[in-house]
Amino acid sequence: MRSLVGQDFEKSTLQKYETCLMHLRDFLLWKYKAKDLAVKQITFELLNDFDYYLRSIRKCGNNSAIKYFKNFGKIIRLCIGNGWLIVNSYINYKPKTTRVNRIALSNEELARITNKQFAVSRLNGVKDMFLFCCYTGLAYVDVRKLKRSELIIGVDGELWIMTSRQEVWSNHIV
Repeated sequence: MRSLVGQDFEKSTLQKYETCLMHLRDFLLWKYKAKDLAVKQITFELLNDFDYYLRSIRKCGNNSAIKYFKNFGKIIRLCIGNGWLIVNSYINYKPKTTRVNRIALSNEELARITNKQFAVSRLNGVKDMFLFCCYTGLAYVDVRKLKRSELIIGVDGELWIMTSRQEVWSNHIV
C-alpha cells in the first residue's frame, strides 16, 4: 500500500491502516503478552477481544472501532485469498454504526472563531482552512488538494470553485 500512495491509495488511507496495526500490536501485547500471532490464530474470540480492547482500553467510539475492524477485515480477506487462513472469523461479526448527529455552528460561534487570533501562525492557518470548509461545504481533504487553477470566474462574475470531490471507497466486511 505504501508504494501505491498517490496512485491507488491516499496517504490518509495508509495512515488509517497503520493506526489499526498499532492498535492490533498493542492489543496482542495486552491480551497475549506477544508481539505477534500466527494468522491461523485469528479466531472469532480474538475478534471479540480486540473489539472489547478498542472500546474499553483504547476508549474508541463505536464508529471508530468499526472502522478499525473494516481495515482489519480487508487484511483477513487477503489472508483468505492467499490461502493463509481457511476460516473467515469475520463471518459472524456484524458491526452497527451509530448515526452521529452533527450540529451546525451558529453565526455567533462562526464569528467567534473568525475573530480568534492565535499566537502560533500555524493555528491561524488551521482556523482559516476550517472556516473555508465551513463556508464552502468542501471537506478538508478536498480543500487541501485545491489548486489555483480550480478557482475560476463564474457566469455571475464572481469567483467559483470548480473541482471534483475525492472519491470515497468503503471497505466491506465479508
